[in-house]
Amino acid sequence: MTDTLNLSHWINGEKVDADRPGESRNPSNTNEVVAHTPKGGAAEVDAAVAAARAAFPAWSEASPEVRSDILDRASNILMERKDQVGRLLSREEGKTLAEGIGETARAARILKYFAGEALRIHGQNLASTRPGVEIQTYRQAVGVFGLITPWNFPIAIPAWKMAPALAFGNTVVIKPAGPTPATAEALIAILHEAGLPRGVVNMVIGDGDVGRAIVAHPDIDGISFTGSQTVGASVGKGAMERQARVQLEMGGKNPLIVLDDADLERAVAIALDGSFFATGQRCTASSRLIVQDGIHDRFVALLAEKVSALKVGDALDPATQMGPAVSESQMETSYSYIDIARSAGGRIATGGNRLNLNQPGWYVQPTLIVDTTAAMRINTEEVFGPVASTIRVKDYEEALAIANGVEFGLSAGIATTSLKYARDFQRRARAGMVMVNLATAGVDYHVPFGGSKKSSYGAREQGFAAAEFFTQQKTAYSWS
Repeated sequence: MTDTLNLSHWINGEKVDADRPGESRNPSNTNEVVAHTPKGGAAEVDAAVAAARAAFPAWSEASPEVRSDILDRASNILMERKDQVGRLLSREEGKTLAEGIGETARAARILKYFAGEALRIHGQNLASTRPGVEIQTYRQAVGVFGLITPWNFPIAIPAWKMAPALAFGNTVVIKPAGPTPATAEALIAILHEAGLPRGVVNMVIGDGDVGRAIVAHPDIDGISFTGSQTVGASVGKGAMERQARVQLEMGGKNPLIVLDDADLERAVAIALDGSFFATGQRCTASSRLIVQDGIHDRFVALLAEKVSALKVGDALDPATQMGPAVSESQMETSYSYIDIARSAGGRIATGGNRLNLNQPGWYVQPTLIVDTTAAMRINTEEVFGPVASTIRVKDYEEALAIANGVEFGLSAGIATTSLKYARDFQRRARAGMVMVNLATAGVDYHVPFGGSKKSSYGAREQGFAAAEFFTQQKTAYSWS
Protein backbone atom coordinates (compact mmCIF):
# COMPACT_ATOMS: atom_id res chain seq x y z
CA MET A 1 0.00 0.00 0.00
CA THR A 2 1.43 3.40 -0.99
CA ASP A 3 0.97 6.46 1.18
CA THR A 4 -1.86 8.79 0.19
CA LEU A 5 -0.81 12.33 -0.76
CA ASN A 6 -2.45 15.48 0.58
CA LEU A 7 -2.47 18.01 -2.25
CA SER A 8 -2.66 21.80 -2.08
CA HIS A 9 -3.09 24.66 -4.49
CA TRP A 10 0.10 26.49 -5.50
CA ILE A 11 -0.36 30.26 -5.38
CA ASN A 12 2.44 32.83 -5.42
CA GLY A 13 5.13 30.20 -4.99
CA GLU A 14 3.60 28.54 -1.95
CA LYS A 15 1.35 25.63 -1.17
CA VAL A 16 -2.01 26.96 0.00
CA ASP A 17 -3.57 24.71 2.57
CA ALA A 18 -7.28 24.00 2.33
CA ASP A 19 -9.91 21.43 3.15
CA ARG A 20 -9.58 18.37 0.95
CA PRO A 21 -13.05 17.04 0.17
CA GLY A 22 -11.98 15.41 -3.10
CA GLU A 23 -9.76 12.49 -3.99
CA SER A 24 -8.08 10.76 -6.87
CA ARG A 25 -8.21 6.97 -6.88
CA ASN A 26 -6.01 4.33 -8.42
CA PRO A 27 -8.02 3.03 -11.39
CA SER A 28 -6.13 -0.28 -11.20
CA ASN A 29 -7.28 -0.78 -7.60
CA THR A 30 -10.12 1.50 -6.64
CA ASN A 31 -9.70 0.71 -2.94
CA GLU A 32 -6.56 2.84 -3.02
CA VAL A 33 -6.78 6.63 -2.69
CA VAL A 34 -3.80 8.22 -4.44
CA ALA A 35 -4.44 11.74 -3.17
CA HIS A 36 -6.82 13.87 -1.15
CA THR A 37 -7.56 17.05 -3.07
CA PRO A 38 -8.83 20.57 -2.33
CA LYS A 39 -11.72 22.06 -4.24
CA GLY A 40 -10.85 25.51 -5.50
CA GLY A 41 -13.17 28.13 -6.87
CA ALA A 42 -13.32 31.73 -7.99
CA ALA A 43 -11.53 33.06 -4.88
CA GLU A 44 -8.50 30.83 -5.45
CA VAL A 45 -8.45 31.70 -9.16
CA ASP A 46 -8.54 35.42 -8.28
CA ALA A 47 -5.56 34.99 -5.94
CA ALA A 48 -3.65 32.93 -8.50
CA VAL A 49 -4.27 35.43 -11.30
CA ALA A 50 -3.22 38.34 -9.04
CA ALA A 51 0.04 36.52 -8.26
CA ALA A 52 0.66 35.78 -11.94
CA ARG A 53 -0.07 39.37 -12.93
CA ALA A 54 2.29 40.71 -10.28
CA ALA A 55 5.06 38.34 -11.37
CA PHE A 56 4.71 39.09 -15.09
CA PRO A 57 6.82 42.28 -15.44
CA ALA A 58 9.97 40.87 -13.85
CA TRP A 59 9.64 37.48 -15.54
CA SER A 60 8.95 38.85 -19.03
CA GLU A 61 11.79 41.39 -18.79
CA ALA A 62 14.34 38.95 -17.37
CA SER A 63 17.17 37.71 -19.54
CA PRO A 64 16.00 34.78 -21.64
CA GLU A 65 18.98 32.93 -20.18
CA VAL A 66 17.27 33.06 -16.78
CA ARG A 67 14.17 31.40 -18.16
CA SER A 68 16.24 28.90 -20.13
CA ASP A 69 18.29 27.87 -17.10
CA ILE A 70 15.23 27.28 -14.92
CA LEU A 71 13.53 25.12 -17.57
CA ASP A 72 16.78 23.22 -18.11
CA ARG A 73 17.18 22.54 -14.38
CA ALA A 74 13.56 21.42 -14.12
CA SER A 75 14.11 19.09 -17.06
CA ASN A 76 17.14 17.52 -15.40
CA ILE A 77 15.34 17.04 -12.09
CA LEU A 78 12.31 15.48 -13.77
CA MET A 79 14.46 13.14 -15.86
CA GLU A 80 16.35 12.02 -12.74
CA ARG A 81 13.00 11.24 -11.07
CA LYS A 82 11.22 9.78 -14.08
CA ASP A 83 10.79 6.37 -12.44
CA GLN A 84 9.27 7.86 -9.28
CA VAL A 85 7.01 10.37 -11.07
CA GLY A 86 6.13 7.83 -13.77
CA ARG A 87 5.01 5.40 -11.10
CA LEU A 88 2.77 8.08 -9.58
CA LEU A 89 1.34 8.81 -13.03
CA SER A 90 0.55 5.13 -13.61
CA ARG A 91 -1.10 4.80 -10.19
CA GLU A 92 -3.26 7.84 -10.81
CA GLU A 93 -4.09 7.62 -14.54
CA GLY A 94 -3.86 3.89 -15.25
CA LYS A 95 -1.19 3.83 -17.95
CA THR A 96 1.19 0.91 -17.77
CA LEU A 97 4.35 1.65 -15.82
CA ALA A 98 6.41 1.72 -19.02
CA GLU A 99 3.97 4.23 -20.52
CA GLY A 100 3.96 6.33 -17.34
CA ILE A 101 7.75 6.52 -17.20
CA GLY A 102 7.89 7.18 -20.94
CA GLU A 103 5.44 10.08 -20.66
CA THR A 104 7.41 11.56 -17.77
CA ALA A 105 10.63 11.40 -19.80
CA ARG A 106 8.79 13.08 -22.68
CA ALA A 107 7.74 15.92 -20.36
CA ALA A 108 11.38 16.35 -19.30
CA ARG A 109 12.46 16.54 -22.94
CA ILE A 110 9.76 19.13 -23.66
CA LEU A 111 11.15 21.31 -20.87
CA LYS A 112 14.66 20.83 -22.29
CA TYR A 113 13.52 21.75 -25.80
CA PHE A 114 11.88 24.97 -24.68
CA ALA A 115 14.89 25.85 -22.54
CA GLY A 116 16.61 26.18 -25.90
CA GLU A 117 13.72 27.99 -27.57
CA ALA A 118 13.83 30.68 -24.86
CA LEU A 119 17.13 31.78 -26.42
CA ARG A 120 15.94 31.57 -30.02
CA ILE A 121 13.14 34.11 -30.17
CA HIS A 122 13.77 35.96 -33.38
CA GLY A 123 12.39 38.71 -35.54
CA GLN A 124 13.14 40.30 -38.89
CA ASN A 125 14.86 43.37 -40.33
CA LEU A 126 12.88 44.56 -43.32
CA ALA A 127 13.41 47.25 -45.93
CA SER A 128 10.85 50.04 -45.88
CA THR A 129 9.25 51.51 -48.96
CA ARG A 130 10.36 54.90 -47.59
CA PRO A 131 14.00 56.00 -47.81
CA GLY A 132 15.75 56.32 -44.47
CA VAL A 133 13.18 54.24 -42.59
CA GLU A 134 14.14 50.96 -40.94
CA ILE A 135 11.71 48.25 -39.83
CA GLN A 136 12.18 45.52 -37.24
CA THR A 137 9.71 42.91 -36.07
CA TYR A 138 10.10 41.08 -32.79
CA ARG A 139 8.13 38.94 -30.42
CA GLN A 140 7.07 39.82 -26.87
CA ALA A 141 5.36 37.95 -24.07
CA VAL A 142 1.59 38.29 -23.96
CA GLY A 143 0.81 38.24 -20.22
CA VAL A 144 -1.05 35.73 -18.03
CA PHE A 145 -2.20 32.44 -19.55
CA GLY A 146 -4.85 30.10 -18.18
CA LEU A 147 -4.10 26.47 -18.97
CA ILE A 148 -6.79 23.80 -18.69
CA THR A 149 -5.28 20.34 -19.11
CA PRO A 150 -6.70 16.81 -19.52
CA TRP A 151 -6.18 13.60 -17.58
CA ASN A 152 -4.96 11.33 -20.39
CA PHE A 153 -1.47 12.89 -20.52
CA PRO A 154 -1.30 14.37 -17.02
CA ILE A 155 2.33 15.49 -17.18
CA ALA A 156 3.19 15.75 -20.89
CA ILE A 157 0.35 18.13 -21.79
CA PRO A 158 0.90 20.46 -18.80
CA ALA A 159 4.57 20.50 -19.81
CA TRP A 160 3.91 21.27 -23.47
CA LYS A 161 1.61 24.14 -22.51
CA MET A 162 3.64 25.56 -19.60
CA ALA A 163 7.11 25.24 -21.14
CA PRO A 164 6.54 27.57 -24.13
CA ALA A 165 4.46 29.97 -22.05
CA LEU A 166 7.33 30.29 -19.56
CA ALA A 167 10.14 30.22 -22.13
CA PHE A 168 8.66 33.22 -23.92
CA GLY A 169 8.13 35.26 -20.73
CA ASN A 170 4.50 34.66 -19.77
CA THR A 171 3.08 33.67 -16.40
CA VAL A 172 0.58 30.89 -15.81
CA VAL A 173 -2.48 29.75 -13.91
CA ILE A 174 -3.11 26.06 -14.52
CA LYS A 175 -6.08 23.87 -13.73
CA PRO A 176 -5.14 20.17 -13.87
CA ALA A 177 -7.71 17.51 -14.68
CA GLY A 178 -9.81 16.21 -11.80
CA PRO A 179 -8.71 12.55 -11.99
CA THR A 180 -4.96 13.29 -12.12
CA PRO A 181 -3.97 16.31 -9.98
CA ALA A 182 -1.14 14.58 -8.11
CA THR A 183 0.86 14.07 -11.30
CA ALA A 184 0.45 17.72 -12.31
CA GLU A 185 1.39 18.83 -8.79
CA ALA A 186 4.63 16.87 -9.04
CA LEU A 187 5.60 18.92 -12.09
CA ILE A 188 4.68 22.23 -10.41
CA ALA A 189 6.80 21.32 -7.38
CA ILE A 190 9.80 20.49 -9.58
CA LEU A 191 9.54 23.81 -11.44
CA HIS A 192 9.68 25.66 -8.12
CA GLU A 193 12.54 23.48 -6.93
CA ALA A 194 14.39 24.51 -10.09
CA GLY A 195 14.18 28.16 -9.04
CA LEU A 196 10.98 29.45 -10.59
CA PRO A 197 10.16 32.86 -9.05
CA ARG A 198 7.06 33.32 -6.93
CA GLY A 199 3.84 33.74 -8.85
CA VAL A 200 5.17 32.74 -12.28
CA VAL A 201 3.27 29.42 -12.18
CA ASN A 202 0.15 28.96 -10.07
CA MET A 203 -2.08 25.90 -9.84
CA VAL A 204 -5.69 25.72 -8.67
CA ILE A 205 -7.20 22.26 -8.19
CA GLY A 206 -10.93 21.82 -8.59
CA ASP A 207 -13.80 20.99 -10.90
CA GLY A 208 -15.47 22.88 -13.72
CA ASP A 209 -16.01 25.95 -11.53
CA VAL A 210 -12.25 26.56 -11.63
CA GLY A 211 -12.15 26.24 -15.39
CA ARG A 212 -15.08 28.61 -15.82
CA ALA A 213 -13.48 31.15 -13.48
CA ILE A 214 -10.25 31.00 -15.52
CA VAL A 215 -12.09 31.44 -18.82
CA ALA A 216 -14.08 34.42 -17.53
CA HIS A 217 -11.28 36.18 -15.65
CA PRO A 218 -10.60 39.66 -17.11
CA ASP A 219 -6.88 39.55 -16.18
CA ILE A 220 -6.14 36.33 -18.08
CA ASP A 221 -4.88 37.23 -21.54
CA GLY A 222 -5.04 33.82 -23.18
CA ILE A 223 -6.40 30.33 -22.61
CA SER A 224 -5.04 27.02 -23.86
CA PHE A 225 -7.43 24.10 -23.46
CA THR A 226 -7.25 20.39 -24.22
CA GLY A 227 -10.35 18.28 -23.65
CA SER A 228 -13.71 17.39 -25.12
CA GLN A 229 -15.37 19.15 -28.03
CA THR A 230 -18.38 20.15 -25.93
CA VAL A 231 -16.33 21.81 -23.18
CA GLY A 232 -13.92 23.27 -25.73
CA ALA A 233 -16.74 25.04 -27.54
CA SER A 234 -17.79 26.63 -24.24
CA VAL A 235 -14.21 27.66 -23.47
CA GLY A 236 -13.81 29.20 -26.90
CA LYS A 237 -17.05 31.13 -26.65
CA GLY A 238 -16.19 32.48 -23.20
CA ALA A 239 -12.72 33.56 -24.25
CA MET A 240 -13.84 35.24 -27.45
CA GLU A 241 -16.63 37.12 -25.69
CA ARG A 242 -13.95 39.10 -23.85
CA GLN A 243 -11.44 39.00 -26.73
CA ALA A 244 -8.88 36.80 -25.01
CA ARG A 245 -6.74 34.70 -27.31
CA VAL A 246 -7.70 31.03 -27.22
CA GLN A 247 -6.27 27.70 -28.34
CA LEU A 248 -8.38 24.53 -28.32
CA GLU A 249 -7.49 20.86 -28.84
CA MET A 250 -10.67 18.78 -28.82
CA GLY A 251 -10.07 15.22 -29.87
CA GLY A 252 -10.48 13.09 -32.95
CA LYS A 253 -12.12 10.15 -34.66
CA ASN A 254 -8.97 9.13 -36.43
CA PRO A 255 -8.95 6.83 -39.48
CA LEU A 256 -6.34 4.26 -40.43
CA ILE A 257 -6.72 3.16 -44.05
CA VAL A 258 -5.32 -0.29 -44.86
CA LEU A 259 -4.95 -0.92 -48.58
CA ASP A 260 -4.66 -4.30 -50.30
CA ASP A 261 -0.96 -3.73 -50.99
CA ALA A 262 -0.08 -3.03 -47.35
CA ASP A 263 2.48 -5.07 -45.44
CA LEU A 264 -0.03 -7.08 -43.40
CA GLU A 265 2.16 -7.59 -40.33
CA ARG A 266 3.05 -3.89 -40.18
CA ALA A 267 -0.55 -2.79 -40.75
CA VAL A 268 -1.72 -4.96 -37.84
CA ALA A 269 1.09 -3.73 -35.61
CA ILE A 270 0.30 -0.06 -36.20
CA ALA A 271 -3.44 -0.67 -35.74
CA LEU A 272 -2.79 -2.47 -32.45
CA ASP A 273 -0.56 0.36 -31.24
CA GLY A 274 -2.80 3.18 -32.40
CA SER A 275 -6.07 1.67 -31.22
CA PHE A 276 -5.28 -0.04 -27.93
CA PHE A 277 -2.09 1.15 -26.24
CA ALA A 278 -2.62 3.71 -23.46
CA THR A 279 -6.05 1.99 -23.16
CA GLY A 280 -7.15 3.83 -26.30
CA GLN A 281 -7.31 7.03 -24.25
CA ARG A 282 -5.46 9.17 -26.75
CA CYS A 283 -6.99 11.90 -28.89
CA THR A 284 -4.85 10.57 -31.76
CA ALA A 285 -5.97 6.94 -31.34
CA SER A 286 -6.94 4.93 -34.44
CA SER A 287 -10.60 4.27 -33.76
CA ARG A 288 -11.74 3.73 -37.38
CA LEU A 289 -9.95 1.02 -39.35
CA ILE A 290 -10.90 1.42 -43.02
CA VAL A 291 -9.80 -1.75 -44.79
CA GLN A 292 -9.83 -2.62 -48.49
CA ASP A 293 -11.66 -5.76 -49.57
CA GLY A 294 -8.72 -7.85 -50.66
CA ILE A 295 -6.89 -7.69 -47.34
CA HIS A 296 -9.86 -7.19 -45.00
CA ASP A 297 -10.47 -10.72 -43.75
CA ARG A 298 -6.79 -11.53 -43.19
CA PHE A 299 -6.27 -8.20 -41.45
CA VAL A 300 -9.26 -8.70 -39.14
CA ALA A 301 -8.29 -12.25 -38.27
CA LEU A 302 -4.71 -11.35 -37.37
CA LEU A 303 -5.64 -8.16 -35.51
CA ALA A 304 -8.35 -9.97 -33.52
CA GLU A 305 -5.76 -12.57 -32.54
CA LYS A 306 -3.35 -9.86 -31.34
CA VAL A 307 -6.07 -7.92 -29.49
CA SER A 308 -7.38 -11.00 -27.68
CA ALA A 309 -3.84 -11.78 -26.51
CA LEU A 310 -3.33 -8.37 -24.85
CA LYS A 311 -2.83 -8.75 -21.10
CA VAL A 312 -5.07 -6.33 -19.23
CA GLY A 313 -4.25 -5.68 -15.60
CA ASP A 314 -2.78 -3.49 -12.89
CA ALA A 315 -0.79 -0.66 -14.41
CA LEU A 316 2.16 -1.38 -12.10
CA ASP A 317 2.40 -5.05 -13.02
CA PRO A 318 5.35 -5.43 -15.43
CA ALA A 319 3.41 -8.07 -17.37
CA THR A 320 0.48 -5.74 -18.07
CA GLN A 321 0.16 -4.52 -21.65
CA MET A 322 -2.97 -2.42 -21.18
CA GLY A 323 -4.09 -0.77 -17.98
CA PRO A 324 -7.58 0.30 -16.87
CA ALA A 325 -9.72 3.22 -17.93
CA VAL A 326 -9.07 6.35 -15.89
CA SER A 327 -12.50 6.37 -14.22
CA GLU A 328 -15.72 4.47 -13.84
CA SER A 329 -17.51 6.87 -16.19
CA GLN A 330 -14.85 6.37 -18.84
CA MET A 331 -15.16 2.61 -18.46
CA GLU A 332 -18.94 2.77 -18.81
CA THR A 333 -18.65 5.00 -21.87
CA SER A 334 -16.58 2.35 -23.64
CA TYR A 335 -19.04 -0.42 -22.81
CA SER A 336 -22.00 1.73 -23.83
CA TYR A 337 -20.48 2.32 -27.28
CA ILE A 338 -19.83 -1.40 -27.65
CA ASP A 339 -23.54 -2.00 -26.98
CA ILE A 340 -24.51 0.78 -29.41
CA ALA A 341 -22.37 -0.73 -32.15
CA ARG A 342 -23.71 -4.24 -31.51
CA SER A 343 -27.32 -3.05 -31.61
CA ALA A 344 -26.65 -1.24 -34.92
CA GLY A 345 -25.41 -4.44 -36.55
CA GLY A 346 -21.72 -4.48 -35.70
CA ARG A 347 -20.16 -7.86 -34.92
CA ILE A 348 -17.74 -8.34 -32.03
CA ALA A 349 -14.62 -10.00 -33.44
CA THR A 350 -13.00 -10.09 -30.01
CA GLY A 351 -13.66 -8.55 -26.60
CA GLY A 352 -16.81 -6.73 -25.64
CA ASN A 353 -17.26 -8.40 -22.26
CA ARG A 354 -16.98 -7.16 -18.70
CA LEU A 355 -13.68 -8.08 -17.10
CA ASN A 356 -13.56 -9.67 -13.67
CA LEU A 357 -9.99 -9.42 -12.41
CA ASN A 358 -8.63 -10.15 -8.96
CA GLN A 359 -8.94 -6.60 -7.69
CA PRO A 360 -11.51 -3.83 -8.11
CA GLY A 361 -10.65 -1.56 -11.01
CA TRP A 362 -12.09 0.20 -14.04
CA TYR A 363 -11.02 -2.37 -16.61
CA VAL A 364 -12.27 -2.54 -20.19
CA GLN A 365 -11.74 -5.58 -22.38
CA PRO A 366 -10.03 -4.44 -25.61
CA THR A 367 -12.64 -4.79 -28.32
CA LEU A 368 -12.60 -5.05 -32.10
CA ILE A 369 -15.94 -4.53 -33.86
CA VAL A 370 -16.36 -5.54 -37.53
CA ASP A 371 -19.08 -5.31 -40.18
CA THR A 372 -19.75 -1.66 -39.39
CA THR A 373 -20.71 1.15 -41.74
CA ALA A 374 -19.37 4.68 -41.88
CA ALA A 375 -22.64 6.20 -40.67
CA MET A 376 -22.86 4.19 -37.43
CA ARG A 377 -22.31 6.12 -34.21
CA ILE A 378 -19.31 3.93 -33.38
CA ASN A 379 -17.66 5.54 -36.45
CA THR A 380 -18.74 9.14 -35.94
CA GLU A 381 -18.41 9.76 -32.18
CA GLU A 382 -15.26 9.66 -30.08
CA VAL A 383 -15.23 6.71 -27.66
CA PHE A 384 -11.87 7.40 -25.98
CA GLY A 385 -11.32 3.82 -24.94
CA PRO A 386 -9.85 0.52 -26.21
CA VAL A 387 -12.51 0.06 -28.87
CA ALA A 388 -11.84 -0.02 -32.62
CA SER A 389 -14.17 -0.71 -35.53
CA THR A 390 -13.53 -1.81 -39.11
CA ILE A 391 -15.19 -0.55 -42.27
CA ARG A 392 -14.80 -2.61 -45.46
CA VAL A 393 -14.20 -0.61 -48.67
CA LYS A 394 -13.72 -1.43 -52.36
CA ASP A 395 -10.90 0.97 -53.25
CA TYR A 396 -8.72 3.88 -52.18
CA GLU A 397 -11.14 6.61 -53.24
CA GLU A 398 -13.94 5.13 -51.14
CA ALA A 399 -11.54 4.77 -48.22
CA LEU A 400 -10.41 8.40 -48.48
CA ALA A 401 -13.98 9.68 -48.65
CA ILE A 402 -14.90 7.77 -45.49
CA ALA A 403 -11.71 8.89 -43.73
CA ASN A 404 -12.59 12.53 -44.45
CA GLY A 405 -16.30 12.09 -43.75
CA VAL A 406 -16.47 13.03 -40.05
CA GLU A 407 -16.40 16.35 -38.24
CA PHE A 408 -13.01 15.62 -36.64
CA GLY A 409 -9.64 16.01 -38.35
CA LEU A 410 -6.79 15.50 -35.92
CA SER A 411 -4.69 12.58 -37.18
CA ALA A 412 -5.08 10.19 -40.12
CA GLY A 413 -3.03 7.23 -41.28
CA ILE A 414 -2.57 4.90 -44.22
CA ALA A 415 -0.87 1.53 -44.54
CA THR A 416 0.32 0.99 -48.11
CA THR A 417 3.42 0.19 -50.15
CA SER A 418 2.22 2.47 -52.97
CA LEU A 419 4.07 5.78 -53.23
CA LYS A 420 1.20 7.07 -55.38
CA TYR A 421 -1.43 6.49 -52.71
CA ALA A 422 0.85 7.57 -49.86
CA ARG A 423 1.57 10.95 -51.49
CA ASP A 424 -2.05 11.46 -52.51
CA PHE A 425 -3.20 10.69 -48.99
CA GLN A 426 -0.75 13.18 -47.50
CA ARG A 427 -2.21 15.89 -49.73
CA ARG A 428 -5.91 15.06 -49.52
CA ALA A 429 -6.47 13.72 -46.01
CA ARG A 430 -8.35 16.38 -44.08
CA ALA A 431 -6.33 16.13 -40.89
CA GLY A 432 -3.70 18.22 -39.19
CA MET A 433 -1.30 15.28 -38.93
CA VAL A 434 -0.89 12.49 -41.51
CA MET A 435 0.94 9.19 -40.95
CA VAL A 436 2.17 6.77 -43.62
CA ASN A 437 2.85 3.25 -42.34
CA LEU A 438 2.89 4.60 -38.80
CA ALA A 439 0.32 4.60 -36.00
CA THR A 440 -1.92 7.66 -35.89
CA ALA A 441 -0.98 8.04 -32.23
CA GLY A 442 2.58 9.01 -31.40
CA VAL A 443 4.01 12.40 -32.36
CA ASP A 444 7.30 14.22 -31.79
CA TYR A 445 7.44 17.11 -29.34
CA HIS A 446 9.49 19.51 -31.51
CA VAL A 447 7.04 19.80 -34.42
CA PRO A 448 3.56 21.38 -34.68
CA PHE A 449 0.64 19.48 -33.15
CA GLY A 450 -2.98 20.13 -34.04
CA GLY A 451 -5.89 19.24 -36.27
CA SER A 452 -8.47 20.57 -38.69
CA LYS A 453 -12.24 20.90 -38.64
CA LYS A 454 -13.66 20.50 -35.11
CA SER A 455 -10.56 18.86 -33.65
CA SER A 456 -8.63 22.09 -33.13
CA TYR A 457 -9.05 25.84 -33.03
CA GLY A 458 -6.36 28.48 -33.00
CA ALA A 459 -2.59 28.28 -33.29
CA ARG A 460 -0.71 24.98 -33.29
CA GLU A 461 0.90 23.55 -30.18
CA GLN A 462 4.47 22.31 -29.66
CA GLY A 463 7.71 23.12 -31.46
CA PHE A 464 8.46 26.67 -32.51
CA ALA A 465 4.85 26.91 -33.70
CA ALA A 466 4.04 27.49 -30.02
CA ALA A 467 5.52 30.97 -30.36
CA GLU A 468 2.53 31.98 -32.49
CA PHE A 469 0.22 31.58 -29.53
CA PHE A 470 2.42 32.45 -26.57
CA THR A 471 3.97 35.62 -28.05
CA GLN A 472 2.69 38.70 -29.82
CA GLN A 473 4.52 40.33 -32.69
CA LYS A 474 5.48 43.98 -32.65
CA THR A 475 6.56 45.99 -35.68
CA ALA A 476 8.94 48.88 -35.00
CA TYR A 477 9.65 51.71 -37.45
CA SER A 478 12.57 54.13 -37.06
CA TRP A 479 13.92 57.01 -39.13
CA SER A 480 17.56 57.87 -39.14
